Amino acid sequence: HLLEAVRACPSVRAVVNATTDKVYAPPDAPRAHAESDPLGGHDPYSTSKACAELVSACYRSSYFAVGDRVRLATARAGNVVGGGDWSQDRLVPDAVRAVQTGLPLRLRNPRATRPWQHVLEPLSGYLRIGQLLLDGSLEGDSWNFGPAADATLAVGDVISRLQRDWPQLKVKHDDGEHPHEAPLLALDSRRAMRELGWAPVWDADATLGRTARWYRELSAKGTVSTYDDLAAFAKDAAAAGVGWT
Repeated sequence: HLLEAVRACPSVRAVVNATTDKVYAPPDAPRAHAESDPLGGHDPYSTSKACAELVSACYRSSYFAVGDRVRLATARAGNVVGGGDWSQDRLVPDAVRAVQTGLPLRLRNPRATRPWQHVLEPLSGYLRIGQLLLDGSLEGDSWNFGPAADATLAVGDVISRLQRDWPQLKVKHDDGEHPHEAPLLALDSRRAMRELGWAPVWDADATLGRTARWYRELSAKGTVSTYDDLAAFAKDAAAAGVGWT
């Protein structure tokens, strides 16, 4: 429906469809996924996102290549964290609620390893893609936006780092049966670094530290500005020489 609306709207020039790192079929051996890896999904969520990638590719080749009016790209990011997330069944919001209630956080799979990144990291990549699509210097394609090398961590390691800021956070391991989860997800983002001038700005400590700080300040003050993180991210990106929109 969205892409049909884009076809009917002559003012739309660029589309960035953000999917997920879970669009990839499981590899034969543990390794980071590159954009050229085959798509697939063991579970409905992963499959639905892989379908979104295929639909995007279909519209790109069938409709948007004609006359070059619309440029369409897809973006695959890792597990994002950051202040302001209150969704259910997500690690950091669940940890925040555990701290607030004094109840232990129930961990399904502490050994599952994911590419954790602050939400501003892939967002800067999405904006970069949109900018390059609009000015005509980038063709539609698919792009990975993963975290710094030290931020592909097991769930248990993420919780251990959060406990530095929230020592009152208690954990209970849930040993019951759960839906299938890939033991390892990692992204190879070298192409985005090479061709888009994008790069991750914050390492694992900065990512999780700023995330914990946001919720801690909200609890203490009753209000907190997300622009503080944005300003800090922009400053650190400039210091690192990373170009972003």
